Amino acid sequence: MSAVWFASGPANVGLTPSDQMGSFSSNTFGTNLTRRRRLPSPIMSPDSVETDATDMVRYELRDQVAWITIDNPTKGNALSPEIRDRIAELVSGNNGRFEARAIVITAVGDKFFCSGADISADREHPPRADDAPALIVGESRRMMLEGQLKLMPAILDCELPVIAAVNGTAAGVGAHLALCCDLVIMAEHAKLIEIFARRGLVPDGLGAWILPRLVGLQKTKELMFFAEDISAEEALSLGLCNRVVPASDLIDAASEWAGRLASGPTRSLMLTKWLVNRALDVDRRTLEDNEAWAVELNNRTMDMAEGIASFRERREPVWRGF
Repeated sequence: MSAVWFASGPANVGLTPSDQMGSFSSNTFGTNLTRRRRLPSPIMSPDSVETDATDMVRYELRDQVAWITIDNPTKGNALSPEIRDRIAELVSGNNGRFEARAIVITAVGDKFFCSGADISADREHPPRADDAPALIVGESRRMMLEGQLKLMPAILDCELPVIAAVNGTAAGVGAHLALCCDLVIMAEHAKLIEIFARRGLVPDGLGAWILPRLVGLQKTKELMFFAEDISAEEALSLGLCNRVVPASDLIDAASEWAGRLASGPTRSLMLTKWLVNRALDVDRRTLEDNEAWAVELNNRTMDMAEGIASFRERREPVWRGF
């Protein structure tokens, strides 16, 4: 097992969820009135989201594909609360819109896709009484629900197919960011790490939900208990990714798949994703109902009519995405 911290990694990059860790300091703003502590919290100013997060999460729309690129290389492309929320907003923002018909999430550089949560990020906790404890029961739960547990559902519930182009190490919540995407393409040198046990932490970011569905309970426990590096080839053999390509081909491979999805029957793909993502959570009878409603809804789409028409006319379909 490799060292707890990447020896060659940037300083203060947390490969663990910030919602479980925090550095504490107190400043008295009034005698016996309030005290501010640096605690993990999703609370941020609008200005910080508009400047810092926009700079560190690039968004481009090309050929009906939305490209979301994490650009925080000095911290291993780690997720600060602002970056995390910005990604969630960009993904969710494409629901109900038609400019994009597929999404790719990737990162700059070739060392880190996402090294986890940025535990060095400055976070402010709402003021409280001077004699209040550093951590009040219920705060960690709330911070999880308002933090990582908003990002992953944003991807899982997105109407569009989402591809992760993993250009380097994806650790902790960074691994779950990739695994919650619909398709995962990894560069040959990239790796996944369920790093939580190296910190004495509990896996978060829906890792305990997504991993058993991909590799089963026993293998999930092995990966989480031992927290060992998972190479791209091993990830492929386990079913944690769909393709492994040379690093120089990663963007082209993601572009090719994203282009195919963006030119496909978007509403059909949306309903297919909805069915599959719920398949292991419901009983057979409920799935029957879900499937019947999906067919009912899809039958109302222009693309379904085009699919039937093109079949009858013996030509290639032209999918509009409606």
